[in-house]
Amino acid sequence: MKTDRLLQSLQTRMQRLAETLEPLAQHRTLSARFDRQLFQTRSTVIHDYLQECWRNLEALTLFVREQKTEQVAWLAEHLVAQMEALARESATWSLRYHDSAHLPAGRRHAQLLQHQDYERRLQAMIREREAQLRDVETLQVQQKLHKEIEALEGRLTRCRQALAAIEGALARQTR
Repeated sequence: MKTDRLLQSLQTRMQRLAETLEPLAQHRTLSARFDRQLFQTRSTVIHDYLQECWRNLEALTLFVREQKTEQVAWLAEHLVAQMEALARESATWSLRYHDSAHLPAGRRHAQLLQHQDYERRLQAMIREREAQLRDVETLQVQQKLHKEIEALEGRLTRCRQALAAIEGALARQTR
């Protein structure tokens, strides 16, 4: 009797979660949202994650009927973890609005973030080479480091040009 109430409780929670996720159920994201251990699907559509939860609830109900206690315990815990992850995703969705594969601005924003990371790493590499240059005494190593710094500065210039182009494209799209 207790397991029937727990199954009914999980069913009710799943229905509420499905209602909460309805506005973004068909929303496609740029990358998979969850860890492979939590969800087997590699889809980028929220609806597919929800479908996996429904399948797990059906399997849980079957395991309860068959009285497979080990499978019931594991699957119940796994299903609750999946439901909590989807609830967190729903709660934080507005923070990730830009992460949308069907919106051109989403792809541009992802490119912007990626190029900003490139810029940061290139600047760190230049600082590192300049610090090494201060400590080096041989001419040969100094020349090598100068060439590396010049090459990195060229890459940084191209990266900043790409950043400006992406920011311009984003500005045009959001007008």
